[in-house]
Parts: sequence; C-alpha cells; structure tokens
Amino acid sequence: MPAKDEPARRRHERLIDRLESMMLAALRPEDEGYYGQLILDADDLAEMGEFKDVRRAAREAGRHLDWRTTTHLVGGRLFVLDEREVPERIERLAGDAAAAAMD
Repeated sequence: MPAKDEPARRRHERLIDRLESMMLAALRPEDEGYYGQLILDADDLAEMGEFKDVRRAAREAGRHLDWRTTTHLVGGRLFVLDEREVPERIERLAGDAAAAAMD
C-alpha cells in the first residue's frame, strides 16, 4: 500500500483486529478452535465500512487464526466460516453435545 494511504492501511488493520477478536469470541472452547463462524448483520456491515473491505479483512483475520475462511453474503448478512477439516475426535464430541442438547 502506498505511504500516502497510511490512514487507510491503519483502518484496515484495526478492522482485521476487530474481526479476529469477534471470531475468537464466537469459538466454543470444547471445539478446540474448530467450527468457527461469525455472522455479521446489515447493521454490523454498515458500521464497519464497505462490504468488499469487510470481506477482505475477515479473510485476513481468518488466516491469523489458521482458518480456511470462506465468506457468504445471504439476505444482507455476511457469514464468515472456517471450512477446515474437523478432527474425528472433535467431531464426535460435538455430535455427542448436540445429541445431549436434544434430549
């Protein structure tokens, strides 16, 4: 990024940090960092800036967390998902927790 666009670079870095923090907060400890997802509604997106910038920052934040990040815009909401392969042990624990919650 050109030096003259330093304020834009700093804004982008702050957005990455904010999204990374939100992504971490959305993780459940028992999933050991897997099954990551963040859903930003239209109000969140409007507050954070242009859609393309938010999407780019979300992907970068995901890379910081070692996610295989995908983003999907559905009905005005941005879904940020970790598409990594989940280890069988974690998948089994999550399945057991879901089954217990349904009982």
